[in-house]
Formats: sequence, structure tokens, C-alpha cells
Amino acid sequence: MMRGLLSGLLLCCLVTSACRAEPQKTATQAAAQGVPEQPPAAPPADTTGGFDGRKAYAHVQRLVAIGPRWSGSEGIRRAQEYILGQLRNFGCAVEQDDFHASTPLGSVAMKNILVKIPGTRPGVVLLAAHYDTKRLENFVGANDGGSSTGMMLEMARLLCGRKNKLTIWIAFFDGEEAFVEWSATDGTYGSRQMTAKLALSGELQRIKALLLADLIGDRSLRVKRESNSTRWLTDLVWSTAARLGYQNIFIAEETGIEDDHMPFLKRNVPAVDVIDLEAPYWHTAGDTLDKISPRSLAIVGHVFLETLAELGKRFR
Repeated sequence: MMRGLLSGLLLCCLVTSACRAEPQKTATQAAAQGVPEQPPAAPPADTTGGFDGRKAYAHVQRLVAIGPRWSGSEGIRRAQEYILGQLRNFGCAVEQDDFHASTPLGSVAMKNILVKIPGTRPGVVLLAAHYDTKRLENFVGANDGGSSTGMMLEMARLLCGRKNKLTIWIAFFDGEEAFVEWSATDGTYGSRQMTAKLALSGELQRIKALLLADLIGDRSLRVKRESNSTRWLTDLVWSTAARLGYQNIFIAEETGIEDDHMPFLKRNVPAVDVIDLEAPYWHTAGDTLDKISPRSLAIVGHVFLETLAELGKRFR
């Protein structure tokens, strides 16, 4: 994804009792003592609306173990098998859209995966993430591609197994990453494909809001308001996070980012991008499992669940 107005060096977050775990040993201290550094633990699921950060983290572990998962690769094929297998185990109704995208490196086979969870209301709230990784050597994308995919799999486990007033769809986009250089035609292949297909079928107008997650697993999570996103929907997500005590994670600063929400915004679908791009290892081989935590996944999952509840009130 292309990131605009990046705000300098990564800021060190102060640990607070409201939204941070107790201080952990540094990697250097842990290594000196021969003990692997442990990620901050997730809060109990009964305090986060049922969202289990440990289960979301376990999904990321499985995806990272596959290795690089860029579009058209053997790695992404294995990731697709894993995602589909988990969704079927959860009892989700799953649709697959196999398509070929024209990239600077030629035609590439891609697959969007869409879960449809029926509700009593016709309007749809779409949750979304991309599951491909950047086409880089030794890039396993624990945070960029892995964290949001693990989070959405845990959302599917929760939501597919219960009755919901809202009709909820969960999209797993292929081809978010650019093959050569980010542009209007290189990147967001999956989200552009989905918006075009839904517009053609007439279903796009059913979507009342899109909640997009990307890079949400960092241990020192710090999410700025994304300035391209729909204002009222951003306000709702941030006010929900503040009510839950996460105001030191969902902060008031703004930044502009182009991501998978842009094709929806261009077709007048309200959308918000929840993303933390301050990690210095973004798009490097350093984006590994040790950089993320179950706690961060649980916090974002909790905020998304509560935002769904607020949207349910709004779309009566």
C-alpha cells in the first residue's frame, strides 16, 4: 500500500495501565538470560466481547510458517487453503472469486475470499483485510498481511456461529501489494476487483460501511486517524475505542494512506482504514512474528466488535 504523510520516526509509546501490558523484558535482556522474549499477553476473551487474541495470534503463526505469500505464489495458494479450511470449520458460508489481474509482471491468478453472514437487515457491514504479502525475498509479513488476516479469521469464528441483526460480510483480499511500484494500476487488485464485481451485480449499494484492518498487530500499536476515510465512520470507531479505554492506542493524530478502502470510497461506500504504519520494519524482512502481540490483535478485534454493535443501532 502507498503511505502518505508518514510522520517521521516511530514514536515510543508510554506504557499505561489502560491499554498496555506490564513492561516486558527487552529482546537483549531476554537473550542474555537465554529466555525467548514473550509477546504481551492478550486480555481474557470475556473482557473483549468474546474476541480471543490468542486464537488470532495462532492464525498468524500458521500463516508466517508458510513463508512468503505474494500473489500467484505457492505460498499464497497454501495460505488460501488454510483460510478456506478455517472458515469451513467455523461453519461460514464462503464465496471464492478467482480472477486474473494484469500486473507489470504479466497476468497473475488471484483469489478473493468472501464470507457472508446473514442478518435480519438487508444492509451490509463489510469487514476486510488483505492476505497477500509484499513480493520481497524472505518477507513473511507477520504484521503486513498476517495480523489482519488472523484477526479476521477470529472475527469469522465469532460471527459465523451466532445470530446477528446486521448482515456482515468478511472479505479477504488478494493482491493488495504492488508488484513493482504503487500506482492506480499496481496494487489493490483484489479490492478493485470486488468493488467492480459488486457494482455490476447491484450488491455494492447494500454495503453501508466498510471497516478495513491492516498492520494491526504491532506490539507498540499506535493507530492514527486515516484522513481519506469517511469522517463519521472514523469518528465512530475512535469514540468506541475511547469508550473501551484504548484512547492511547487509537490516537487523535491524522495521516493520509491509500489502501484497500480507496476503491470503495471512489464508489461512495463509507469506509475507514484502521492501520498503524509507524513500524520501522514495514516492507522489510524484519516483519516477523516477534514484532506482533496477541494483545494488539485483541484490542483491535474488540474495537471492531463494539463498532459493529454501534452500527447495528445506527442502521435500524
